Amino acid sequence: MIIKKIKIDDILFINITVVLLIIVVAFFPSNILRAIIGIPFLLFFPGYTLIAALFPKKEDLSGLERIALSLGLSVAVVIFTGLLLNYSPWGITLYPILFSLSFFILITSAIACYRRFRLPAREYFILSLQIGIPRWAGLNNIDKALIFFLILSILAVIGAFSYTIITPKAGERFTEFYVLGPGGKAENYPHELTLGEDATVILGIINHEGQQMRYNIKMRIGRIKKEIGQFVLANGQKWENRITFTPKEVGKNQKVSFLLYKNGESKPSETLYLFINVIKK
Repeated sequence: MIIKKIKIDDILFINITVVLLIIVVAFFPSNILRAIIGIPFLLFFPGYTLIAALFPKKEDLSGLERIALSLGLSVAVVIFTGLLLNYSPWGITLYPILFSLSFFILITSAIACYRRFRLPAREYFILSLQIGIPRWAGLNNIDKALIFFLILSILAVIGAFSYTIITPKAGERFTEFYVLGPGGKAENYPHELTLGEDATVILGIINHEGQQMRYNIKMRIGRIKKEIGQFVLANGQKWENRITFTPKEVGKNQKVSFLLYKNGESKPSETLYLFINVIKK
């Protein structure tokens, strides 16, 4: 068996990976690499750098203990960060979580490096991997079966993970279609108008279909039919715009309809309604 020992600057590697994740999230919103890096970022890195800061010596903890504590503490740090963000003005959204955990990892990494470098090089912990390449002919049948089973297990996990990321669940495919008041909130909709007075609302669409979609919006009020526009949205893309209309008839509870069509379909997939009263001047 050929054995090679490889030393890895674990703290440097983690921080480079965190910077890479920030770049990927900022510039590539729909990317498999984002999910691959994001899992250890949430479930391993925060706890590992915290353990490295608290226990810099080799003799403090074994490698297995460091891994187990890193997983457990990472979950605790993520939950605690979420609780703090929930009571902050930013809330629990992507970028506040990303930058909060990145800051935590940076601070604990700096403390870990400071404490390590105060120790003699032979005493502080640094990650090392021992890679053994066994001679196949020298293995018994049980060892061969175990190695074969391990390889199949790794391939199965990688395949299942890749399929889950690439193929979204059918139940999660939908288009978010909404109407807001002129202030951009779900309130203060036009309700009482005088004849000839303009009314303004905000229409919005968010594509959650898992693919690029072509949309068409039409509006109806009484005998008025108006095409608002046709446009194409990529998966995850948002469209929002102010729509102004002017009633031409006097009457109570006049129905204003906004109809959404997908990919050139003849029937609307979504319809939104407003009811307005129109009086004489």
